[in-house]
Amino acid sequence: MTRTSGDTNTVRALRALENDNSSVRLQAALAVGTAPDPEFIGKLVERCAVEPEFSVREMLTWALTRHPASMTVPLLLGEVRSGRAQARSQALHTLSKIGDRKAWPAITPALLSDPDDEVARSAWRAAVVLVPEGQEHELAVALAAQLGRGERETQLSLSRALIALGETMVPVLGAAVTDLDPRVRAHAIATERLWRDPDAGFEFAVEEAKRIVALGGAAREEQ
Repeated sequence: MTRTSGDTNTVRALRALENDNSSVRLQAALAVGTAPDPEFIGKLVERCAVEPEFSVREMLTWALTRHPASMTVPLLLGEVRSGRAQARSQALHTLSKIGDRKAWPAITPALLSDPDDEVARSAWRAAVVLVPEGQEHELAVALAAQLGRGERETQLSLSRALIALGETMVPVLGAAVTDLDPRVRAHAIATERLWRDPDAGFEFAVEEAKRIVALGGAAREEQ
């Protein structure tokens, strides 16, 4: 059978996604997204799991969003259960960009508390996008269980996720500011400050929270 020019172009694009040069991979992902074709979906998802360059991963995600959700979401849900952390993280990130709430059941407590910080952060972002109406409080409780976790970048991601839930997370934070763990208290207070004054910045909120915790909460009561 003679290979058509379309087949040849597809093979060339698929091979380019694995090129040693990251610029070639980036251009290949851009080309695939510009001219969506179901034949590319499997390779795009597969590449997301191993692509080392952030900019290329972002382009791969964009390319996937250009294809029908009915075809991409099932494959991404399979990746969410992968043993490879990057596969889970990038699949969750892509699901958050697609925004199809049919993917919500895949956002399990295990993912929200995944031991890999990048996976957990991707799960938090996806969760606030995909959460069905009426389940925001339950999600806030699950997210609040991660307060105090990780370094600044991880804590900021969690704070942003909680704040994205709006008023429903306020009573949950209110409970967390009295937690016995000082890291949990400080993170909860910083999140509360950021909610009240987004322009203050997270670093300022964290330093204020540390001061409050060090003073045993007295300073907070005076506010």
